[in-house]
Amino acid sequence: MKLFLAVALTMTAFAANSVLNRIGVANYDMSPMSFAAIRVAAGATMLWALIGLRSAPAPAIVSPKRLAGAVALATYMIGFSWAYQSLDAGIGALILFGALQVVIFGWAIIEKQKVSAQRWLGMLTALGGLCVLLWPSEARAMPATSILAMVAAAVAWGAYTLLGRREADPLGATASNFLLCVPLVCIGFISSGPLPFMGIVTAIVAGGVTSGLGYALWYRVLPSLPTTIAGIAQLSVPVIAVAFGVVFLNETVSLRMTISGVLVLGGIAVSLYGQK
Repeated sequence: MKLFLAVALTMTAFAANSVLNRIGVANYDMSPMSFAAIRVAAGATMLWALIGLRSAPAPAIVSPKRLAGAVALATYMIGFSWAYQSLDAGIGALILFGALQVVIFGWAIIEKQKVSAQRWLGMLTALGGLCVLLWPSEARAMPATSILAMVAAAVAWGAYTLLGRREADPLGATASNFLLCVPLVCIGFISSGPLPFMGIVTAIVAGGVTSGLGYALWYRVLPSLPTTIAGIAQLSVPVIAVAFGVVFLNETVSLRMTISGVLVLGGIAVSLYGQK
């Protein structure tokens, strides 16, 4: 039960990231690079404050694994922010975590992990929901650049997730990743444009709370989850993000989005049915 609650809390934090990013970039007209830079800096500040409060020694900051984590995190942050200039919170999350399945299951195949037919069926059902959402329609056209930016973010997030499977110190690893990520994301911050006050607030909340603490919790639970289950569980995020988008952003829920959400949740249910 503790593991379930921890995963549920983490998925809620991931969904909140989509809403906060959409608010800061689209509603308050903040540049994607500004939002990403402030978000990462706030996350690093929060995490290293927690490191300072604990009795354990400070983690090693620079290592090949930490550098890889920082690059993956920076790529995800930038792609994520750019995509939300045009995508609704729920749609962006669906693209992100749908594409993530390809990365996670592809890696499971490379590592020759045993994946049950039931889990494959669940993943394919959930991906079918993504295809329903992205199928071309005259009624709702989505910019190709935003979709590509979110797919790039999905690949990077998949790499970040895979890197965190065997972390002995989840908080220290996340804090080091964020600290090394700051200069990578802040490269484009110098000519980033206006900094609206509420945009800064949403970026700080997204960085310090839903990203910093959320990612540290994710690294904590990852060692207890099979790789494919970690991927499938994240497909719940788009459904939560759609609900948040309706409540906080007045976004509409179309029949297509409803069908897509049902397929995604159904795929998760099929994958996890009978699992402890």
